[in-house]
Amino acid sequence: MSAKFGPAGNSEAFYGAGYKSTWQAPAWLSEMGLDLYEYQCGQGVRGSDEAFAKVGDEARKCGIQLSLHAPYFISLSGIEEEKRLKSLDYIRQSVHAAEVMGAGIIVIHTGSASKISRAEAVALAKDTVYRALEAIPDTAVAFGLETMGKLNQLGTLEEVVDICKIDRRLRPVVDFGHLNARNIGSLFETEDDYRRVFDYITNELGGEYADTLHCHFSKIEFTGAGEKKHLTFEDTVFGPRFEPLAAALAKDGYSPSIICESDGTQALDALAMKNMYLGELNR
Repeated sequence: MSAKFGPAGNSEAFYGAGYKSTWQAPAWLSEMGLDLYEYQCGQGVRGSDEAFAKVGDEARKCGIQLSLHAPYFISLSGIEEEKRLKSLDYIRQSVHAAEVMGAGIIVIHTGSASKISRAEAVALAKDTVYRALEAIPDTAVAFGLETMGKLNQLGTLEEVVDICKIDRRLRPVVDFGHLNARNIGSLFETEDDYRRVFDYITNELGGEYADTLHCHFSKIEFTGAGEKKHLTFEDTVFGPRFEPLAAALAKDGYSPSIICESDGTQALDALAMKNMYLGELNR
């Protein structure tokens, strides 16, 4: 087993190569030497079952592993109950699309913690998650809860792991750029800085969760409030740097799935990460 890499959605290079339809992405990524593709439903689960199935068929043919990002407007911790419980519909729609295309995990934003205490936000999120698990009992699709980048959002590593203890179908999705941004930078500078994430997940949830972790990675500009915007690997001001993570993964033998969320260059930056990682493996 080894780490796998791929982009979130379609990059500028995909369209620049003359491709127009998402079902064409798996073959293009496979030719590049990538392994993963995260289908984007951030603005809503749009598309027919036929279209989802075609993406899945192409991914299977090309050996590309799929995940799906659920709508951004899901809020597990929303203080307005009607809107919060509407999130159950969005989660259900996401799971259905993931099942049709054969994606193994959906990625869910955890919500806000701006108008209530963090403990209250966690309690609301747990209630929403309980309801989602009860409403969708028979799926093999994992529910991934993402660490978030703004200080007023729910989604520290500790909060996400705490919620994931509810059920084995819940998985932490560690966005290293988000965690770095909400820490106002300098969180991930050494191999051991990254190891602490994997160690914490191992200690709290178990080694399987750390070994097969679903991750996001990109450089992210931040302010005093945390995340501002996603950047590309060409940026030299903001972090985090991938090189120490590549070294830690190669030495420790973890096999995460790493989705690149760079701004427009996500496929090329995913390939750059894979090449760094392979270089460390071959040292």
